[in-house]
Amino acid sequence: MSEIRTGMQQQQWAVEQLLYQLSDACDRQQWDRYLDFFTEDTEFHIPQWCSEHEYTQDPQREMSLIYYASRAGLEDRVYRIRTGKSSACTPMPRTLHLIDNVCCQPAAAGELEASANWVTHHYRFGQSQHFFGRASYRLREQQGGWKIARKHVLLLNDRIDSVLDFYHV
Repeated sequence: MSEIRTGMQQQQWAVEQLLYQLSDACDRQQWDRYLDFFTEDTEFHIPQWCSEHEYTQDPQREMSLIYYASRAGLEDRVYRIRTGKSSACTPMPRTLHLIDNVCCQPAAAGELEASANWVTHHYRFGQSQHFFGRASYRLREQQGGWKIARKHVLLLNDRIDSVLDFYHV
């Protein structure tokens, strides 16, 4: 029994560390490190709300706030930030991600399902704002560690005054 608990506790710790390190890489704008947390085929999705309590389910047929079918979408955003081709990101806001209530459970072989609540504070042009919500992850074991194979984000305060980008969530 204690071996099982120890294994589960180690898995919980590993998932928490992954999410904390992902947030740290984003906050420090260490984009190569950030991208390295995702598998090549990762799906990144922020659905749009249809009503107060329902959100879109199918990013292929319904509206999304952000949808990337693979890591290439994230890589393109990073390229635009690095090269100054994204005027919406100039200057880049300072961000601080807070992660809480991390839960995980086994999924398919070599995979985990995880969820967390989050708040991101961001500061730009003399104004502080925040986004908050819930995120779910499908994690895949690769090269002795966990990588994000899917990130699904529910943005609970979806009033977007200026810009919403991957680094806000």
